Amino acid sequence: MDDARHQPHDHDGHGHDHHEHDHHGHSHAPATFGRAFAIGIALNTGFVLIETGYGFVANSTALLADAGHNLSDVLGLAVAWIAAVLSRRPPTPRLTYGLRNTSILAALLNAVMLLIASGAIILEAVQRLLEPAPVATMTVIVVAAIGIAINGVTAWLFAAGRDRDLNIRGAYLHMAADAAISAGVVVAGGVIMATGWLWIDPLASLVIVAVIVAGTWGLLRESTAMSLAAVPSGIDPRAVRAYLGGRPGVASIHDLHIWPMSTTETALTAHLVTPAGHPGDDFLVETCRELARRFGIGHATLQIEVATVPSCTLAPDHVV
Repeated sequence: MDDARHQPHDHDGHGHDHHEHDHHGHSHAPATFGRAFAIGIALNTGFVLIETGYGFVANSTALLADAGHNLSDVLGLAVAWIAAVLSRRPPTPRLTYGLRNTSILAALLNAVMLLIASGAIILEAVQRLLEPAPVATMTVIVVAAIGIAINGVTAWLFAAGRDRDLNIRGAYLHMAADAAISAGVVVAGGVIMATGWLWIDPLASLVIVAVIVAGTWGLLRESTAMSLAAVPSGIDPRAVRAYLGGRPGVASIHDLHIWPMSTTETALTAHLVTPAGHPGDDFLVETCRELARRFGIGHATLQIEVATVPSCTLAPDHVV
């Protein structure tokens, strides 16, 4: 536990007498998926080249749309991988949290790239709906079926971390979306083969885009909120406040802030008013241990204020 105390007449900039910092439970090493990123990028890069070539040969908008989306996934995986590596960089005097928040930026960028790719697919599909063209359906079906396998395997590589890390979740959604697209292309090819309805090819693209946007919206919303230092969605700030306010000797709590340091780590600062006097280091250790256990907050900084201290200038909740 890092501990820095100001004696009663050694005030800081806010006029407080005691500072207690506790980093108990803080994790500096988020789970890595380096092998998954390498395999995913290699498989999808090769498939993009194959699918693009056969898309032109088969004259299939759906196949070309799938290839374009796969290309965005290669870029998305690269961004997520770079962020995962950068997030493990140690802090510096200027970057005091290191580069942990690059994982948040990567998740946001992945969501934006998915939506941009969806817009490009919509444009091409609408144009093809207005001017249907013959499609080499068997080629479309075979190539898309290969895409299901490649994207399915890649998604599986990231499945284990999708609930714990928003950056990994972004990579997982990219791959799962591509598997869905490829499945839709297979179905569209089969229907065209059976009926000769050429408009099925672009229509399938539009349906697939709707699925992608629906799945991406949550990622976009959450990554945007995290980039704005919002409380992570899995943490109830009222429950955190109630816990801290209920600790022995705590009369009130103010200046409570909870924010994501990365897609896997959460920080907290709070001022605790203890009129009976300083509660001691054991109190701080236990409080921070419980914050980590109950709420997943591993980087907590608690400031203690006693009754003899002048009123804190940050006491009103609306003051930041």
